[in-house]
Amino acid sequence: MQNILFFVFFLLKAVSVHMINDFPVFFPSTVNFDHFQILRAIGKGSFGKVCIVQKKDTKKMYAMKYMNKLKCVERNEVRNVLKELQIMQNLEHPFLVNFWYSFQDEEDMFMVVDLLLGGDLRYHLQQNVHFSESTVKLYVCELALALGYLRSKRIIHRDIKPDNILLDEHGHVHLTDFNIAAIVKEDLKATSIAGTKPYMAPELFQTFEGSHPGYSFSVDWWSLGITAYELLRGQRPYVMRSSTPANEILQTFHKVHPSYPAAWSLEMKSLLRKLLCIDVQKRISCLAELQDLDYMSDVNWDAVLSKQLPPGFIPNKRRLNCDPTFELEEMILESKPLHKKKKRLARKTRDQGSDGSPQVRLSEKFNPEAFVTFIKTEDGLTDGNEYCVLHTMLSYS
Repeated sequence: MQNILFFVFFLLKAVSVHMINDFPVFFPSTVNFDHFQILRAIGKGSFGKVCIVQKKDTKKMYAMKYMNKLKCVERNEVRNVLKELQIMQNLEHPFLVNFWYSFQDEEDMFMVVDLLLGGDLRYHLQQNVHFSESTVKLYVCELALALGYLRSKRIIHRDIKPDNILLDEHGHVHLTDFNIAAIVKEDLKATSIAGTKPYMAPELFQTFEGSHPGYSFSVDWWSLGITAYELLRGQRPYVMRSSTPANEILQTFHKVHPSYPAAWSLEMKSLLRKLLCIDVQKRISCLAELQDLDYMSDVNWDAVLSKQLPPGFIPNKRRLNCDPTFELEEMILESKPLHKKKKRLARKTRDQGSDGSPQVRLSEKFNPEAFVTFIKTEDGLTDGNEYCVLHTMLSYS
């Protein structure tokens, strides 16, 4: 917990001054970059990348997400990083990608999480994998348990899509990426607009248009329905572009009725219709409602939770289930590749000399009261307004 607090404190300083030089590199942590061996890059996001690492003392493998501080500040994304860190440190569930360590250096911030080598569902869709109904049904059950857990923590994920669902080596799903998640108080609704457009629920667009008072956990269940449909059919039920205005998208929801292939079972069609119900009051929006369906009457939920039910699709264990160009980009195109970080920082420190050393004392740089106030106000809860007001329509697929 101490490491998390220092991490939050240092990032807050960057938010207040908007200068990369005000990120201190002195970080009193028991874990740092030198404790890991960098193996290879496996993914990237808007301002961060992911690589496989091995902790040198335990030999255990992890995924390490690293984010460039300068880019975070330039893109006004520091608060999103704070929120993701705040959320992930308090979560642990069989169907989430769980958090282990956080630390930073002069250039980057790091989060170390579970390593899942089965690839994300987007990758497998791009490889033209056919997901059977039974497999998708199990995915829905596993993700529903994750959503039930998140609801108990008052968390709306807001970005459920194939890209953010990873498979372990046995084929079980794990939800990741809490970068735009929201924490809401009981009986309150979220009002900021965030998500990936084709997976966003109607009430999100209605909130944006001002015709809806806000939204809650039901938006994640809509996204789950879109994802399940896409896994079964290889395409989404609604066609929309990143440039399509919110009012046109709302018209699409009311005018276009998703088609359900005759080959799909009646039970699966019924499930998807209940997940993709435009009327929030009629949509499946919690775990109990899903479990009450006749279609789920044969599900042993204890067995699902303990991963005793084998998925119908198992990733190839002989290959790395990700785009191989990630590693090439890191090695060839990246101006500051991670595997050369230690030499690069050592050279920079040597060039600066002792007077310009990046090691700074905490007491010389910061006002501790600002940090204490922030932790007391924001640790685990938001106030009446959402903690993180995000950019409208953050990402698109």
